[in-house]
Amino acid sequence: MFSYKQDISIKQQEFDMKKDIENEADIKLLVDTFYDSVNQDELLSPVFNGFAQVNWAHHLPVMYNFWSSVLFGTMAYKGQPFPKHLRLPITQQHFSRWVSLFTQTVNSLFEGAKAEETKQKATSIARIFQMKLGLFSTIPAQ
Repeated sequence: MFSYKQDISIKQQEFDMKKDIENEADIKLLVDTFYDSVNQDELLSPVFNGFAQVNWAHHLPVMYNFWSSVLFGTMAYKGQPFPKHLRLPITQQHFSRWVSLFTQTVNSLFEGAKAEETKQKATSIARIFQMKLGLFSTIPAQ
């Protein structure tokens, strides 16, 4: 027999449980939340909003498609992400911050195998970009 306190505790645990990344709505939540953090970040915001002058109304749907393709194989993304990064004034510190914010965002919203895969893929993408840019990777494995 459950007491009232036990029942509240169980309901709180159910509320606190995070689900895995399962669909396009989850990707949208992840991308929107992540870029909200980027826009508030003292290191990354000037690159995105100052130097690159990102059009967020255009960029966010592209990122939804990118992550849908990466995580679910939808082939929704049509493009080449790396060339757009060639002209940016970015260093290892920018990549480390990007991975850190991305990982924090995933951890705050989701848990499970797909969430872990998402963090691994983001870290891998950052490493590949750094190598292509001639930077040494110092991003720790997540």
